[in-house]
Amino acid sequence: MSSPQPSVSQPSVSIVVPVRNEADNIVPLIEEIGAALDGRWAYEIIYVNDGSTDATGERLGAIMKQRDNLRQLRHARSGGQSAAVRSGVRAARGAIVATLDGDGQNNPAFLPDLIAAVENGSKVGLAAGQRVGRKDTGFKKFQSRVANGVRNAILKDGTRDTGCGLKAFRREVFLMMPYFDGLHRFLPALVRREGYEIAYVDVIDRPRRSGVSNYGFFDRLWIGIMDLVGVWWLIRRKKPTPAVTEVKA
Repeated sequence: MSSPQPSVSQPSVSIVVPVRNEADNIVPLIEEIGAALDGRWAYEIIYVNDGSTDATGERLGAIMKQRDNLRQLRHARSGGQSAAVRSGVRAARGAIVATLDGDGQNNPAFLPDLIAAVENGSKVGLAAGQRVGRKDTGFKKFQSRVANGVRNAILKDGTRDTGCGLKAFRREVFLMMPYFDGLHRFLPALVRREGYEIAYVDVIDRPRRSGVSNYGFFDRLWIGIMDLVGVWWLIRRKKPTPAVTEVKA
C-alpha cells in the first residue's frame, strides 16, 4: 500500500532542487524523493527552474497536477546554482531545508539521514553530504580535490567536499548568511561562523541519468579566489555576539 500524499499546509521539511535543462531527469528524481520521505515527514518539494530552455517547466507542470506537495519557481533567466538555492530557501515553508542536484547524481535515499542529523542535533546548523565513489571525470575530481584542499587550508572548515549538492540545514540559519554567487560552496565555514556545528554524512555518488552538467566547479578561477578571500575576511571580522536582555520599565 502506498503512503498517503504528505500535507503541504504545514510542511516541516522543504526539499529544494535547482535545475536548468534537466527535463529527462525530473520524473525519476521526484519519484525517488517520494520513496525516501513519504510517511516520514510532512514535506514539500520546490523545484527552482533556473531559466531552462528545454521541457523542464512543462514536465514539472504535468507532475504538479498529480502531487500537491510539488512547487515550481522559475527564474526569467539563469542566475546560477547559488541564486536558485536561495530562491528556493526564501520560498520554503519548512523549518528544515534539504537540497540536492537535479541531475540524478545525488541519491535522495540519503535525505533522511541528513534531515535527521539537523532535526536531532540542537546545535547542528548544517548536515553536509560528503561524496564517496565519485562518478565525475578524472579532471573534475582533480579540480574539486584542489579547490577543496585550498579552501580548507585557508578557512579551516573541516569539510572535505563542499561541492556535494546533498545538504540539510535550518532555514533560519541559511537566511543569516551574506548572499553572493558561489555561497553554496562556503556554507560550512559560514555556518560555523554563526556558532553552529556541522554534521557530516557520507553519500554514494552515482552517474547523472541524462544530459550534460549545467553547474560546474570554480569555472572562473579569479572569481573563486576573490570569494575565498571574502569569506576569510568575513570570518576574521566576526566577533561574539553579546548576550541580550530586554530591560522593562
